[in-house]
Amino acid sequence: MTRRIAVVEDELTVGRVAELYGVTVRTLHHYDAIGLLRPSARSSAGYRLYTPEDLSRLAEIVVYRRLELPLEEIRGLLESGDAREHLLRQRDLVMARVDELHELVTAIDNALEKTMTDEQLSTQDMKELFGDSFEEHQAEAEQRWGDTDAWKESQRRTAAYTKADWEQIKTESDAMQATFGRLYDAGTPADHTDAMDAAETHRQHIERWFYQCPPAMHRGLGDLFGSDPRYNTMLPSPESAEWVRAAFHANADRQEHSATDSRD
Repeated sequence: MTRRIAVVEDELTVGRVAELYGVTVRTLHHYDAIGLLRPSARSSAGYRLYTPEDLSRLAEIVVYRRLELPLEEIRGLLESGDAREHLLRQRDLVMARVDELHELVTAIDNALEKTMTDEQLSTQDMKELFGDSFEEHQAEAEQRWGDTDAWKESQRRTAAYTKADWEQIKTESDAMQATFGRLYDAGTPADHTDAMDAAETHRQHIERWFYQCPPAMHRGLGDLFGSDPRYNTMLPSPESAEWVRAAFHANADRQEHSATDSRD
């Protein structure tokens, strides 16, 4: 009787092993069929029984499967070393997964931070970002172009912009202003390639963020910068207004000539 109790404790049926190790009976039968884990004992009635050695092998298989290793790879690992080597290998695999999960958590945190900070800006936020003249320029722009398709397109597009979008717009605007200032201070002719390229960068900036701005329309913006002192804050200096206007005109001419040549 004592020996029979020991057998019950040390040798487990398929159903009992499945319950204890969180695997299905079908999985254990599959491991048996492919020779990955065969029960080493049988009951008097012929039922499969798993010994402690079998269960130790199963524990290793379970860990490797949790690491999503293929069964054939697991077979090779189990047949290529002793218990210590298996444990060290398992630890290395787990630590690699931990590092991967830490990187994933960091990526998620960054995404969450971006989501939480990408709120739309209020009028006060816009004034802080673009200066106190922001409201005045907005009102003037609406009065001038409120009925145009360009204004409607700009309003539609900017309504969805986040704080990060507006900060990017501001960064690009500052960079363009600095470029205009550098070229003007250096005495670069307004029809020089560098000046026209700077004007074209400005035109493409408008198209990327606000509305379609063909060369003729951009030429008109140049006239506005050159004639309306209220827009001097958008230029590197008030004295550069005429130079910027001329650069816009020169670039518009270049773009239109290029388009004509391509059609010919």
